[in-house]
Amino acid sequence: MKRYDIYISAPLFNEMELKFNETMSNFLEERGFSTYLPQRDGGEDEMLLKDPQLWPETSKRVFERDVEALKDASALLMIMDGRVPDEGACVELGMAYAYGKICIGFQTDTRSFATGQNNLMLDHSLSFPIVHNWKDLNTLLTKIKNDIKKNF
Repeated sequence: MKRYDIYISAPLFNEMELKFNETMSNFLEERGFSTYLPQRDGGEDEMLLKDPQLWPETSKRVFERDVEALKDASALLMIMDGRVPDEGACVELGMAYAYGKICIGFQTDTRSFATGQNNLMLDHSLSFPIVHNWKDLNTLLTKIKNDIKKNF
């Protein structure tokens, strides 16, 4: 399997989310990081998930491929926007934490779990405080680029 600097963990269920994820991938790649973006790198199986008859077999393949990509990445960047973060992204964050990956949270959405906070299991799985804008994300990535790159 190909190695990646950053696995992008994000919801990918509507046009707005898909476009945002592509923007994030481009942002990271312009800064010299290789990325795994499930909606792009998951292959045609992602489209087959819409067929209920193919769901059991296809969903297992997608899950296994994404887990392998996560294992082969140095870091995970989780898009945490939404009323609550995407449940699949939450699982990926937990896996990345357990695998000892660098975990970055990016949240521009002001809605949160409780009084301006996220669920503590998310916050404490992250390697750094949550980043809330592109400028601060760029600053953090510049600071930790060598840490991400040295894992290869």
